[in-house]
Amino acid sequence: MKLAGIAALVLVPMLALTSQASAAPHSIVFKVKATALGQSSEFTFNQGLDATAPETVAPNGSVKVTIDPAPNQIPAEAGGYQVVEIKNFVLKMPVPGNSKFQSASLEGGSGLNSTPTVGLEGNDVVLKVPGPLKGGAAFELPTVTINLQAGGTGKVETKLGGTSYDAPGLTFVATIIAFGFKVDANAGGYPDPSPVLTSTTIS
Repeated sequence: MKLAGIAALVLVPMLALTSQASAAPHSIVFKVKATALGQSSEFTFNQGLDATAPETVAPNGSVKVTIDPAPNQIPAEAGGYQVVEIKNFVLKMPVPGNSKFQSASLEGGSGLNSTPTVGLEGNDVVLKVPGPLKGGAAFELPTVTINLQAGGTGKVETKLGGTSYDAPGLTFVATIIAFGFKVDANAGGYPDPSPVLTSTTIS
C-alpha cells in the first residue's frame, strides 16, 4: 500500500503550526516513517513554522515562548485511500538549555473532538490531542504558551523535539480504509535538520 502518500498528506495539515517569532519563519524538513500492515515507508516533507520569544532577557529572568497554530483541515482522501480519522497526535518541544521550565498553557483550538493537554514529560513540553479528528473536517490546534526561567549566562534557544525514528518528536495514528477494512497507520518523525526556532540572549 502507498504508505508514503497516505502519511504525507495526512501529516502535513496536522503540522501547519504558524506563530510569530523573534526570528524569520522557518521551513522545517521532517523525516517520517509510517507503518501499517507490517509495511513501513519513509519520506520527507517541508513545513513552515514560526515561534515568538524575546530577543534578550536578564539573568534568571522570564522567557515566554508562544506557538500559535493556524486553522487547517484533515484530508478526506490520501494516496487513493479514504481517511477516516486522525488520533493520538503528540508533539514534543524540548525545554531549552540554559533555562528551567515554569509552566505551559493552552488557549483556543477548535474541531478537536477532545480536550487537548500540555505538560512537562521528562525534559519535553508535550502537546497531546487525543481526537479523533475526522477526515475532511476543519480544525485548529490550541495556542501553546511556554514560560521559562533563564539561566545566568548564554542563550535560550528553542527547537522542535525528535532526533531519529527511534526518538521521534511527532507521533500520530491515521485510520484509513484499505481493501474495505479500517487500518491504523502509525507515524513518527523528527526534523532534519533541526533549526533553532527562537534565540533569546541572556544579558
